[in-house]
Amino acid sequence: MTGRIGPGLVGEVMIAVRGGVEAFYAHPVDPRDEIGVGTIIVVVEYHPPRTVYVAPALG
Repeated sequence: MTGRIGPGLVGEVMIAVRGGVEAFYAHPVDPRDEIGVGTIIVVVEYHPPRTVYVAPALG
């Protein structure tokens, strides 16, 4: 995570794609969640061209 996400906030995540890294707008899967900068996340949904829904990785 490079930008905090949470209720009413759109964050940013950097995702490895095709041998490089690309930025995507990120929303929490659970709209009540707040995910801080530096949190390791899992992409749950992808909405082209640049939006993902994420959840914190377990463990």
